[in-house]
Amino acid sequence: MPVASPSPSPGNGPSSCSASAIVAGAVSGHYVLDIVNYSRIKEERIDCRPFRVGGRTWFVEYHPNGRTSEDTGYISLFLALDDVVTEAVNAQVKISLLDQYGKPVPSYSRTTEVVNFSEKGSWGFPKFIEREVLEKSKYLRNDCFTVRFDVTIMKDIHTEETPVIVVPPSDMHRHFGDILSSEEGADVKFQVGNKTFSAHRLVLAARSPVFKTELYGLMQESTAVIPIDDMEAEVFSALLTFLYTDTIPEMKEQEESAMTQHLLVAAVKYRLERLKLICEDRLCKQINMDSIANILALAEQHNCRGLKEACMEFSRSSESALSARSHPTVLKEMMSVVAPCCTWRRKSKAKAKA
Repeated sequence: MPVASPSPSPGNGPSSCSASAIVAGAVSGHYVLDIVNYSRIKEERIDCRPFRVGGRTWFVEYHPNGRTSEDTGYISLFLALDDVVTEAVNAQVKISLLDQYGKPVPSYSRTTEVVNFSEKGSWGFPKFIEREVLEKSKYLRNDCFTVRFDVTIMKDIHTEETPVIVVPPSDMHRHFGDILSSEEGADVKFQVGNKTFSAHRLVLAARSPVFKTELYGLMQESTAVIPIDDMEAEVFSALLTFLYTDTIPEMKEQEESAMTQHLLVAAVKYRLERLKLICEDRLCKQINMDSIANILALAEQHNCRGLKEACMEFSRSSESALSARSHPTVLKEMMSVVAPCCTWRRKSKAKAKA
């Protein structure tokens, strides 16, 4: 942010103020120098009072009549490092003449390259502005003018060791899977066919609103085994695996289509939208002439729009249409599913037009 310079007072030499800030990848700060009583200081070099930026001490060299004989007639300005260090101090300085409003004058704002000040000592501009030009300009007021030094110290990425931290992927699903398989702390049991499953009420309730209602409602005080009569044991086992790990267990290829269809029904029953979508996606890839009738019926029954469209697209393809001629039973089953749907759509459109 801008820093106001002290007001010049007669009889004083250069006066100054400074400020610093930390920015990404560098430390920056600025120093404002007031040259007071310019006409009285026309020959001798002046080293202005030190200031701090980026943990280093700096000062400004002011040469009112050039730093060397080659620069006579010019004002020379340099930034100098006031610390004795062995490591590199890479920095860049922008030197700006300020107008009466404290704003940099574009034609007299110059930026150095990035230099190692621990080697160079000082760096700047031997011919920053011609004395005659300054004396005729509006920037010399009441025998005073102001210059700002913006210093940016670069971080040396080659000498700093940046630790590499590798964050492993989440393994929460594995921990919950271990809880399920170990049955440790289980507080509810289910009887599915001739198999008993142990589980945790809190986990099931957190994952399924249906289980939450059942386990913390009428069955909250029940210690008996809860029967599941509308599902096979293998399907319920896969359902529990999903509830604890958010994944579906591996299935045998010949059983995958049937198991996925049963899991879709279970997902609908327990209001598991993610599981339902996963099953729909898998079934879309398993549509063939042997499965399309069952999958289409399932999609229609449970309002699986994407799955239904995939079935209809398969039936419209030339290859499936040709195969349907050799599978009249399949075609008949498909029509028994599609016909009621088409009739309902025609009635809906007619009602909308009316």
